[in-house]
Amino acid sequence: MAYTIVSVFPVTVDTEEIKKELKENGINEANIIVSKSSVESGLSTDHYQEDEQTKGFFEYTFAHDAEMLDAYRKHSIGRNNIVVYADDLEQATAVKSILNRNGALEVFKKQSEEQTDIPDGMTEQEYNGIIAKARHNIYFLGSERVYHSNEVKGMDDDMDSLGSKD
Repeated sequence: MAYTIVSVFPVTVDTEEIKKELKENGINEANIIVSKSSVESGLSTDHYQEDEQTKGFFEYTFAHDAEMLDAYRKHSIGRNNIVVYADDLEQATAVKSILNRNGALEVFKKQSEEQTDIPDGMTEQEYNGIIAKARHNIYFLGSERVYHSNEVKGMDDDMDSLGSKD
């Protein structure tokens, strides 16, 4: 079964070094996506909306879990993501270990009683961020993501051409 590993990093982390280490450990470069995020201004994460490509990726990847979807969306704003596509669980576990060693942020941790699908031999911490989904050529993160403010300035209705634009 194919797996998608999603990780979030602070912007200060050298993502090219992480990508290099993943390649040295047998991951094909085509299966490593580094996506950098930029935001319009210094508002909180509740005041941004993502572009359609980013929205589609997160909704496809986390369709099974609304809490993880919300957590990864919020933690990814203004940060870097590295997404890796693995062929099997063993490779996914190795990738997750490399990402964690290099400073991946812990985005979401389910409570033990809720998480029943953890494979044998793995801890919750190892499993979080590994999704049992194959790569999809329509839903992917681009190398650059831009988050726009969703605060409305001026009038909501553009019927009045003399409305305030602030």
